[in-house]
Amino acid sequence: MRSLRRFLTRLFNSAARRSQEERLREEIEEHIALQTEENLRAGLSPVEARRQAMLKFGGVEAMKQDYRAERRILLVGTLVQDVRYGLRTLRKDRRFSLIAIFVLALGIGASTIVFSVVYNVFFRALPYKDYNRSVVLNVQNLGSIGVANIRRYFSLAEIRAFREQNHVFADVICYGRMRPTYDDGKSIRFFSWGAVVTTNTFDYLGVPPLLGRAISEEDGRPGAPLVFVMNYRLWQREFGGDPKILGRTFILNGKPTILVGIMPLQFNAFNANFWLPATPNYGRLQLIGRLKLGVSAQAAGTDLDAIAHRLRQPNPGGIFPEDNFAIVPQTLLDSLIGDFQKTLYALLAAVLLLLLIACSNVANLLLARATTRDREIAMRATLGATRSRLSGQVLVESSLLAAAAAGARCVLAYFGLKVVVALIPTGTLPEETVMRMNAPVLLAALGVTILTAILCGLAPTLHVVRGDLRPRLTGSGKGAGKGFRHSKLRAGLVVSEVALSIVLLIGAGLLMRSFLTLTRVDLGFDPKNVLYFELNLPPAYNTDVPGTLQKKNALTRQLLDRLRVLPGVTSVAEMADPPPLKYQLSDTIIPGKPHSTPWETRFEMCSDGYLRTLGVPLLRGRFFSEDDVAAARDVMVVNEAFSLQYFPNEDPLGRKVKLDVFDRPYFAAAAPHDTYFEIIGIVRDYKTRGYDNPSWQSFPQAFVPYSIAGFNWRVFMARTNVDPGSLLKNMGQEVRTLDPGVQISTSGTLEGSLQEFYRGPQFQLATLSTFAAIGLVLVVVGVFSVMAYAVSLRTNEIGVRVALGAQQSNILRLVLLNGFRLVAFGILAGLLASYVFTRFLASQIPGVSATDPWTFSAVVAVVLLVGFAACLLPAHRATKVDPMVALRYE
Repeated sequence: MRSLRRFLTRLFNSAARRSQEERLREEIEEHIALQTEENLRAGLSPVEARRQAMLKFGGVEAMKQDYRAERRILLVGTLVQDVRYGLRTLRKDRRFSLIAIFVLALGIGASTIVFSVVYNVFFRALPYKDYNRSVVLNVQNLGSIGVANIRRYFSLAEIRAFREQNHVFADVICYGRMRPTYDDGKSIRFFSWGAVVTTNTFDYLGVPPLLGRAISEEDGRPGAPLVFVMNYRLWQREFGGDPKILGRTFILNGKPTILVGIMPLQFNAFNANFWLPATPNYGRLQLIGRLKLGVSAQAAGTDLDAIAHRLRQPNPGGIFPEDNFAIVPQTLLDSLIGDFQKTLYALLAAVLLLLLIACSNVANLLLARATTRDREIAMRATLGATRSRLSGQVLVESSLLAAAAAGARCVLAYFGLKVVVALIPTGTLPEETVMRMNAPVLLAALGVTILTAILCGLAPTLHVVRGDLRPRLTGSGKGAGKGFRHSKLRAGLVVSEVALSIVLLIGAGLLMRSFLTLTRVDLGFDPKNVLYFELNLPPAYNTDVPGTLQKKNALTRQLLDRLRVLPGVTSVAEMADPPPLKYQLSDTIIPGKPHSTPWETRFEMCSDGYLRTLGVPLLRGRFFSEDDVAAARDVMVVNEAFSLQYFPNEDPLGRKVKLDVFDRPYFAAAAPHDTYFEIIGIVRDYKTRGYDNPSWQSFPQAFVPYSIAGFNWRVFMARTNVDPGSLLKNMGQEVRTLDPGVQISTSGTLEGSLQEFYRGPQFQLATLSTFAAIGLVLVVVGVFSVMAYAVSLRTNEIGVRVALGAQQSNILRLVLLNGFRLVAFGILAGLLASYVFTRFLASQIPGVSATDPWTFSAVVAVVLLVGFAACLLPAHRATKVDPMVALRYE
C-alpha cells in the first residue's frame, strides 16, 4: 500500500510540473536574455539590445516547431526501440510469453463473446424504428392470482380511450394473433399463425418490404379489398420463394385476400408469419405505444392508469371491469426476452471476474519476471535510463502480450460465439435478433485489450519505479534479498485470483445444485413414453356455443375410442393443457370458508383416463367415470395438497367447491357459471412449476370433466409401450378419418417438453461453469508460476539452508506453507465476497439456498486441492536443489 501511495504521489507531482512547452519557452527566453545583456554591455539601448538579440536568435516560433518535430521523432524512435526490445525479450522467454498470451486470450476472448451477446440483445435485438421507446401495455388485476392476474388484451372502447386521452404516446398500434383457414382449391386446412394489425403498424415499425408494399391506411377503409403481407420464412417454406405469388388471391377464412407484400428475413413482428389489417369491429387486441421523447415507462403507466380508473365501469361488459387493477407498461424488449436479462447480467459479471483473474495472473507473471531482471534494470538506470523510460518499457511489453492475445481472442471469439448461440434455448430471444461481431463490440474488445495492457503492466511498473535501484546492482540478478516473503503486491494479486475464482466457482456450483434438484425431482408421475398432440378445431366447431360444445365432445369421445385400440397404446386421455408445465388457475370458493386473499387452485379439464394415463394413484374415493364425463356432471377429483390446505382436519369427500374462473367474462360462454362441484376423490400430488418461483412444488389441484366447457382446442395424450413418435402418423390418420377438416397442429412428448424446459438452466450452467473452469485453470497457472518463480529466486537461500542441515521435509513444508497461506487468504476473501454477491443469483437457483453450505464446502475443498497441486511441484523442485550449485549463484 505504501508503494502504491509513493507511485501515485510521483504521478501527481509529475502532472504538477511545468510542461515541456513551458520549459522550452523559458529556455528560449534565457538565451535571448543572455544575448540582450551582452548587447547592453556593448552600449546599445535596452530596446535595441532586445531587438538585436531577437534578430540573432532567429524565429522563435520556427524554433519551437523544430523542437516539437524533433521531440515527436524522438518519441516515435523510443517507442520503436521499446517495441523491438520487448519482442526480443518475449521471444527469448517463449514459455513465459505463451503462458501469458494463453491466459490473456482466454480472458479477452470470453469477454468479447459475452459483449457480443449483450450488445446484440440489448442494443440490436430488433430492426424496428425506435423500438427502445416502445412499451407493451398490460392490465394487472391486483385482486387475482398467478398468470390470471395479467390481462394483455384490450376492448375497442379501452383502446379508443387510450388513443384519444393519453399524454405520453407519440403513436399507438394494436394487434391480435389469429390462425385462419386456407382453401388452396384441393382442401381446407389451417394456415400458419398470423396477426391482425392496425393499418398504421408498418409505418410505426419502419421496416420497408422486400417485395411489393406494406399494409397502409387505405387498406382499413370501408369497402377496401382484403389484403395481407407475408413474412420471408413462410414465403420460402410454403411457396419456395416464388416472387410470382405477389398479387395472388388467397382464400383465408373463406374470403378472397390479396397478397400485396413480402417482408425481409429479419421482420417477424408479433411472432406472426403474415399480417392482415384489423377490421374496425375485430374485437380485443393487444396494445403497443411509442413513448414521446423524454417520457419514461413509469410516467406512461401513471398517465394511463389515471385514464383507466376514471373510465372504469365495474360490470362484465364494461370498460376496465376489474375491481382492483393497475395499468403496467413493459418495454417491448423486456416483453420479448423476459428473465433472460438476468442470465445475461450474470454472464457479464462472470466474464468480468474472469478478465480480472486473467489480468491478475499475467500481472503476477510480469512482476515475477521483472524481479528476476533487477540487475538489468539497475544497470540501465545507472547508465542513464530514467524511471519513466524503464516503466514505459515494461508497459510496452505488457501491451505486446495483450496485442498478441487480442489476435488469438479473435479466433476464440469467432468460434465461441457460434457455440454460445447454439446453446441459447429456442424461443428465448426474438427471431429478429442476429448474433454477430460488429464494430461496437470490436471497439469494446479493443478497449478491453488496452485496459488489460494497463492492468497487467501496473504491478511490474510499480516494482520498477519504487525504491533505490543501486542495491540491486550488488545482487545475483535473481532478486536476492527477499526470501520466501513475497511482496505485498504480489501476494495481493495471488489472493485476488483465488478470491475471484471462488466467487465464480460458487456461482457455478449453486447453478449445478439447482439444475440437479430441478431435473432429478420425483414429479409424481412418469413422463416417459407419453405422447400428446393438440387439435385446433376449424370454424365449424365454433359457430354457436351450445351446439358446437356437443359436437366437440362427440369428436373427443370418438377419437379417444379410436386411439385406445391402436397397437402400442396402453391408455389415452383428453385435457386442456399438457402437464406439468402448463395449467389453468382459479380462485377457490368453499361455502363456510370466507377468505380475503385468493385461494389458488390449479385445475385441469380432462377425460376419465387422465390420471390413470399419468399413473397418479387414487388415495380415497373414486375417479370420475366415463358416464360422469358423458353427462357433464359437476364432479371433481382433488389432490392431497388441496385437501390439506382447504380442509385441514376435515374430510373433503362430498364437499362442494366452486372454481371462480368459470364466472369470469373472458372464459368460454358454455362454462358452468356459478356451479359448485362435488369432490368425489383424492389423488396423490404430482408436481408443477411455481409461478413466482420456477421450482417443482406440490400445489392444490382439481380435476373436472372436459365436457363441462368447450375450448376451441383439444389436447390428447397417450401412454405407449413403444416409441411415441412412431405412433403420431397413425393418430393423425385417425383424426382425418373422423373429420378431414380437423388436423393436428402441434405435438410432442412430455419427456421432450421437459428437456426443452431444462435448456434454459442448462445454458446458464454450461456458460457459467465454463467461465468458472477457466478461472480455476488460471488460478492453477498463476499459483504455480508464482511459486515456481519464488523458488527460482531463492535458489541460493535454499542451498544455504540445505548446507546448514535443513532436511527435504523442512524445505517442502516451508514452500507449501507459503503457498497455502496465500491460497487460504484468497479462500477467505472469496467466501466473504460470495456470501454477498450470490444473493443476486437467488431468483435463478430455485430449490437451493444462495448460501448453500454444501456448495461452499465443495468449492473450498476443490480450491484447496488445486492450490496444493499448484504448490507441490515447485516445492518438490526446491527439495532437489544442489547446495554446491546454488551457492555459485552469488
